[in-house]
Amino acid sequence: MKKCILCVAATLLACPAGAMASGWRIPEQSVDSTAKAGANIASSSHADTAYYNPARMGFLEDRWQVEADLTYIYLSAVEYEDARTSAYNDTSEDENFFIPTGFMVSPDFGGTRFGLSVTAPYGLAKHWKSGYGKAFVEEFSLEVIEINPVVSYTFNDWISIAAGPRLLLASGSVKSDATVIGTELGRSVDTDKASWGWNAAVDVRPMTGLDLAVTWRSYVDMKFDDTVNLNLMGTEVSPTADLSIPAPAVLAVSVAYDVTDSVNVELTWDRTFWSEYDTFDFNFHTDIPGNPFEAPVARNWEDSDAFRLGITWKASSVLTLMGGFAYDQSPVNDATLDFSVPDADAWIYSLGAQYKVSENLELGLAALYDYKQDRTNKADPTGVVYGKFSNASALLITGSVSYMF
Repeated sequence: MKKCILCVAATLLACPAGAMASGWRIPEQSVDSTAKAGANIASSSHADTAYYNPARMGFLEDRWQVEADLTYIYLSAVEYEDARTSAYNDTSEDENFFIPTGFMVSPDFGGTRFGLSVTAPYGLAKHWKSGYGKAFVEEFSLEVIEINPVVSYTFNDWISIAAGPRLLLASGSVKSDATVIGTELGRSVDTDKASWGWNAAVDVRPMTGLDLAVTWRSYVDMKFDDTVNLNLMGTEVSPTADLSIPAPAVLAVSVAYDVTDSVNVELTWDRTFWSEYDTFDFNFHTDIPGNPFEAPVARNWEDSDAFRLGITWKASSVLTLMGGFAYDQSPVNDATLDFSVPDADAWIYSLGAQYKVSENLELGLAALYDYKQDRTNKADPTGVVYGKFSNASALLITGSVSYMF
């Protein structure tokens, strides 16, 4: 029982899967990115360039560009099948979200352009409302809003660079209730935090129709510090504590090529540096004898790779069609797979379109399906998880309005 209690403590605030990529990262922030399965860096062509590849802003049309997007995300219920006893089998709640984002790119000022993006690059939610999973993650949510102003400088017709600061506004809440496994143990906390990072990009066009890009988003350590309400075997206490949750660094290398005058193909590799997340360590400021939530737990996540293919076809002077495919690796190893992060490698398929209503106005719509493979943890038959997670998937639908003046 002691080992089980410690595992409960470990998983209560370790972030549960709920995003559209490895861990809790959400690469799809615009209609073009949704339509091309995240392959929207070397081929970005709207105001969302300010986020995906700000160095490319210098190659956009020389006028103001603004874009507003709204994404609906559906996360399927995840099923857990225990290999020891069917009494531990459980199913999470399905999840529904709406995420608004916005982008802006300025005209050219002597080779310099300014951009701004407001996005939600990290986010998750997982609810196990009844049964065995409730003891570990009854409810968890994390919302991260990023405000990212950027500046680019274009040296000539073939090379441009950009950089800018990142302000991350994060808020989260967590609840657990271990009475379902006969232990009067729980935790409840609501917290928020502002953190800073930076990003940079370089874009090179060595020949007509070929675009090469490299982008970097820095690691940000989101350090939460707040009051935690604990139920320790019937005794309620409210100490303060701090916890670090990583917003991992991301490196992307992308190449886009105009196969014909109307068809462009982009191939992107990105690596998310999740290896920064080596331990889950909840540090209480007050020493509470017998507090099982204080023990640090190894996460030992691994850096994960994603390979993305995006195709853009200008079907007519007013209609652009897009499609995408991607393979996205999970950073979670089998030994640390649990109710908090039932993550898995994913196969991603997407379609979308942009329609030009007028010279200044464009409307977009895209859909993406994310299928995650089944995952099994049978590292320890006495551990919290000894079985298989399955049926994890997600659906995204994104709409956009773009205006240029």
